[in-house]
Amino acid sequence: MTDTVKTDRGPWTVFLIFLRLGLTSFGGPIAHLGYFRDELVTRRQWLSERSYADLVALCQFLPGPASSQVGIALGLSRSGYAGALAAWAGFTLPSAIALILFALGIASYGDAMPSGVLHGLEVVAVAVVSQAVWGMARNLCPDAPRITIMAAATCIVLLVPSAWGQVAVIAIAAIIGLWMFKPRQGAAHDPLPIAIRRRVGLFWLTLFFALLTGLPLLTAMFPNQTLSMVDAFYRAGSLVFGGGHVVLPLLQAEVVPSGWVSNDAFLAGYGAAQAVPGPLFTFAAFLGASMNQAPSGWLGGLVCLLAIFAPSFLLVVGALPFWERLRGNTRTQAALLGINAAVVGLLLAALYQPAWTSAIHAPRDFGLALVALVALMSWKLPPWLIVVGGGMAGWLLSVTL
Repeated sequence: MTDTVKTDRGPWTVFLIFLRLGLTSFGGPIAHLGYFRDELVTRRQWLSERSYADLVALCQFLPGPASSQVGIALGLSRSGYAGALAAWAGFTLPSAIALILFALGIASYGDAMPSGVLHGLEVVAVAVVSQAVWGMARNLCPDAPRITIMAAATCIVLLVPSAWGQVAVIAIAAIIGLWMFKPRQGAAHDPLPIAIRRRVGLFWLTLFFALLTGLPLLTAMFPNQTLSMVDAFYRAGSLVFGGGHVVLPLLQAEVVPSGWVSNDAFLAGYGAAQAVPGPLFTFAAFLGASMNQAPSGWLGGLVCLLAIFAPSFLLVVGALPFWERLRGNTRTQAALLGINAAVVGLLLAALYQPAWTSAIHAPRDFGLALVALVALMSWKLPPWLIVVGGGMAGWLLSVTL
């Protein structure tokens, strides 16, 4: 093994490695996992190919942002808990800081921004969500039963537009998956190079569920804006299956009806989040910085960022000791098949409300969304370029039509 491999175990070194990845990892969670593999499996040989594949499988099984959770686990494997925090900070802070600055810019200079730019970003968000729906549906809904689950989930979520309605849909889909699907036993694998005792894992899992159930009770007993924000974003980070785009409907249900963030600002920030590298969950930092009530700005962004990522730490560290047994359980895999199909339905509902209903008002909006979608899916242009082009096109359309 090379000297580089032997000496890159300290938290500071882990932070620098992931900082470079956080500054350059465009393209969404699948691309992030490819960057991690090239850098940390192929080049640095932190773990074997099969161990890395097994780690990815664990993080895709858990709710939350899979690429960030893989990064946390990789940092944990190199330098313990400090390494996990270092990996998360390096990968997350570049996009979080950029989105907070964007939120502050809208708040301070929104009136000076050329007319149509923000609307162009909202239209781009329609194209981005459409691409996510299409890609996820092809992979997660390949047959009639799962397409049916997807469609039913979409209808229920649109009829019951609340965060708890979405949780109920996921739970029902898991039950249907247990009853309907019969997956095969998993293939051989290498043990993960992370040693955590089951007693320690059980402690972290208990803390995860204690916060998930206790924060709503604390918020009801002691009404407080900061506590309400922590509750809302912790719950969103705990209940999102299927990747960063699926957090859109959960966050929209929490921050827009309550008046914390306007729907226009929400969609503009979501569009801008496509232009920055790193995890899409840093959209939470934009929302925290955009709050109409204190805390907002840098403090609000930090509060929401920590709250939405806290479940990822607790779940990854808590689940690792139990994964060897869990990964081979066909009943677990069957429930996950149903959950994944429902997740596509949640995202399809988000494509309609709020993305489509808030952004597509005229034929020109539909045309711009279509061009952006073709650029993403057929031309394979980078998302940041499409976001910039969407903002410019929105401005041009506003001054010429």
